[in-house]
Amino acid sequence: MGKKLYVGNLPYSATEATLRELFAACGEVTSVSIITDRDSGRSKGFGFVEMATDAAAQQAIGQINGKNVDDRAITVAEARPQRERSSFGGGGHGGFSGGRGGRGGNRRGRY
Repeated sequence: MGKKLYVGNLPYSATEATLRELFAACGEVTSVSIITDRDSGRSKGFGFVEMATDAAAQQAIGQINGKNVDDRAITVAEARPQRERSSFGGGGHGGFSGGRGGRGGNRRGRY
């Protein structure tokens, strides 16, 4: 069974082909994905590489973690499972409109 690796601190110029070639020296690469911004399509500077075997994944961590790619020391580690997201939409806080409750406005003349 393969193992998914997190690859961080990627230069924005890195491509999936670049990562595949880099990791292929450690064993069979089954998938590569660079995470991009939804609106601009630009790389977010990290991605994931899945190696065919656990041994190849461990070898990749040992050999590639900290290696310079376009003058950036990349980070390679085992990928953690994705956190479960709530089913609620974006950032609201249950209808609160912020600010402070109670006495707003000018307090002049109140002793």
